[in-house]
Amino acid sequence: MIQFSLHAAKEGFFDRAKVQRAVDAANRRVFSRFGAFVRQRARTSIRKRKGTSPPGSPPHSHAGFLRKSVLFAYDRARNSVVIGPVLLKAGSRVASLLEHGGDGTVTTRDGKTKRAKFRPRPFMGPAFAAEREKLPELWRGSAGSGR
Repeated sequence: MIQFSLHAAKEGFFDRAKVQRAVDAANRRVFSRFGAFVRQRARTSIRKRKGTSPPGSPPHSHAGFLRKSVLFAYDRARNSVVIGPVLLKAGSRVASLLEHGGDGTVTTRDGKTKRAKFRPRPFMGPAFAAEREKLPELWRGSAGSGR
């Protein structure tokens, strides 16, 4: 006759809370690394140069504000990562106009404002696309690694 106890039977099942904590930690780790890689690639694509960059290539940096404003944050509530430039000024559309192009207004050196058409100079989209290819490797072994 085989002895069977309830305690021994329970030991054979997953500890749901422990598994969930491991998955959450792995998600946070992978998404944070991915965010850091995309941020770094976007920042390095914005090079310090005089003049404007050719349309279709990343914008040139003059003062460094756009480059320094590219950040990332892990969103625990949505289990995702948010990557991109923060608003330099309330209502500013600079980053969006650079990334996608469009119509906007510029202030000239003498303080006048005028309408201008911006051609796209994407920097976030290409950075995301380049790093997305490496994402499966970041997931490989992430839950069982015990880091």
